[in-house]
Amino acid sequence: MKQVIRAVGAGMLALGILGTANIARADEKVILGVAIPTADHGFTGGIVWWANKAKTDLEKAHPDLKVIVKTAAGAPEQANQLQDLVTVNKINALVIFPFESASLTQPVAQVKKKGVYVTVVDRGLTDTSAQDAYVAGDNTAFGKIPAEYLAKALDGKGDIVALRGIPTTLDNERWTAFTGVLKAYPNIKILDAKYANWNRDDAFKVMQDYLTRFKHIDAVWAADDDMAVGVIKAIEQAKRTDIKIVFGGAGSKGMVKNVMDGAPMIKADVSYSPKFIYDAIKLTAEARLKGEKLPATTIIPSVLITKENAQQFYFPDSPF
Repeated sequence: MKQVIRAVGAGMLALGILGTANIARADEKVILGVAIPTADHGFTGGIVWWANKAKTDLEKAHPDLKVIVKTAAGAPEQANQLQDLVTVNKINALVIFPFESASLTQPVAQVKKKGVYVTVVDRGLTDTSAQDAYVAGDNTAFGKIPAEYLAKALDGKGDIVALRGIPTTLDNERWTAFTGVLKAYPNIKILDAKYANWNRDDAFKVMQDYLTRFKHIDAVWAADDDMAVGVIKAIEQAKRTDIKIVFGGAGSKGMVKNVMDGAPMIKADVSYSPKFIYDAIKLTAEARLKGEKLPATTIIPSVLITKENAQQFYFPDSPF
């Protein structure tokens, strides 16, 4: 799962016609800015932890590298941080996990216009010309795998409710993949799908609404392990017994443990580790130190986690 799969045909291309342009010399540091959301739920907590670990590990390994990590509680704050990273910190490389896609596209494009090398992680921009490289988990598989699992578990018929994340390109990819699979199952009905912002409390409220409006639900696609926690809390509080499966996503240690232990509603999960921020920072830093650039796209695969293989995905010491 941790093996990085690079886009077919992409190669490591040297920058600079004369071999010296844009290449970091021994007396010229690579100053790499990292812009990520604050730890507002489990997954972003993992993102922050892995980003800071990358800073520690890479600065120790490379004296010519400085990594500056900034966390933002919203899109406007992240846009302001990008300005500061360019004007105050004088970065020449950026790894950004955009808080949102649309609202961060123009600010990132402005950074790139200043000559900064830009790697976008996970939540893609609405205009890919604003980036040099993209590193992400497999969002198509993240949506496809749960749909295939639920279709099989429900024997091709039943009522499903869904919770989406934040309006982003990756959420759209996941939703398109999920609904694409279920088109082949006309007897499975998606009763409703609402955004719950990858947040436990928001998911709890959305699920409460679903439980009030729908008297029978067979399964829930929570589309995130944190949201799944809120969903289960709402189900238990309402004492509903009709819901047989809650499928989250991302392979958090809590959910993987539930799968291992045979928890009643948590029978499977799909991997999507926040470690890809570490991989993105490492790949970008080491490429820039060599004056090279990354493949246009690097995808880290997502796989189905069941009781049979859950032990491989259980990391009790990790923050997520």
